[in-house]
Amino acid sequence: MNDIKCPKCGETFKVDQAGYADIAKQVRDREFAQAVQEKLEQVESAKNSEFLVEQSKKALEIADLKSSLEKKDLENEIALAKAVSEVEEKKNEELRLKEEELEKYKDYKLKQSTKMIGESLEQHCEDEFNKVRATGFAGAYFEKDNDAKSGSKGDFIFKDFDEDVNEFVSIMFEMKNESDATATKKKNEDFFKELDKDRNEKNCEYAVLVSLLEADSELYNNGIVDVSHRYPKMFVVRPQFFIPIITLIRNGALSAATYKSELARVKAENLDITNFESDFLEFQRAVRRNYDLASDKFKDAIDGIDKTIALLEKTKQALLGSERNMRLAHEKVEDMSVKKLTKNNPTMAAKFKELPAPAQSVDEPEEEEA
Repeated sequence: MNDIKCPKCGETFKVDQAGYADIAKQVRDREFAQAVQEKLEQVESAKNSEFLVEQSKKALEIADLKSSLEKKDLENEIALAKAVSEVEEKKNEELRLKEEELEKYKDYKLKQSTKMIGESLEQHCEDEFNKVRATGFAGAYFEKDNDAKSGSKGDFIFKDFDEDVNEFVSIMFEMKNESDATATKKKNEDFFKELDKDRNEKNCEYAVLVSLLEADSELYNNGIVDVSHRYPKMFVVRPQFFIPIITLIRNGALSAATYKSELARVKAENLDITNFESDFLEFQRAVRRNYDLASDKFKDAIDGIDKTIALLEKTKQALLGSERNMRLAHEKVEDMSVKKLTKNNPTMAAKFKELPAPAQSVDEPEEEEA
């Protein structure tokens, strides 16, 4: 088929190869006839035979040219038809192969049990993760959930860790599929409650259902479906979105963990400042308390020193008084003589007179009688 556009109305319409060839021939015939007519008119207007002969030659040349053009156009039309035919045969072959592949897939699913189908989906997801594990999730944990102590288990658990080996994200995965020949078709929401239970029992933060159920659903076929309005942090995805949902959740959790770490650091700094202020105030209180105690003791010590000084001063005065008394006594002793002692005691005077007189020193003058 060929597209032809009308030069007058601008409308495009399709014609088959035979019609296209006929239209092309008509155009060429009309153009040729017009060209011949013009040449004939030139020939008729010529005045000499040589001009007529020359024009006749040109006419023959034009005829030959027309024949050559018609031959070339025919060759082009044949080549075009052949090319169109080859293209159509390639498209038909591709369509046939796709139909055969679809039939094989349907036959494969019919031959599988429901358990085998589920295991195939699990293996597919595990293979997809292992393809990118080394480049995108080198430090991550992704293993089958084999712990059924609580009575049920999910299919896979994903966990990732920061540089300090602190877990910052975890995902419980459940894979669901069923055979096209299954009489009772399951829905995705039939598995939400059990998946949420497994997530909580295994302490996972997120839950993801990788599902091929409800194959005709426009909702689930659009991509990643957030069902957190039913159960918190739960998503439903088709298998082709298995790696993207891990990437989205993991990157979001990593950003949140970074913000939490920064917030904790800021809080720690604020707490340090608060503790510093508290410690400083406590230090001030302790210093003030020690100062008050020391001040009281200092005052007591000063009072004690003052009392001691007063006592010493009193003792000093007493000693000074004693010294004066002793000096007076000494003076009195020095002033005392036998005559003074016997002045009013004739008996003692007589006794002293009876005593032999001591040898008188040259330096000592004789005491005069009072």
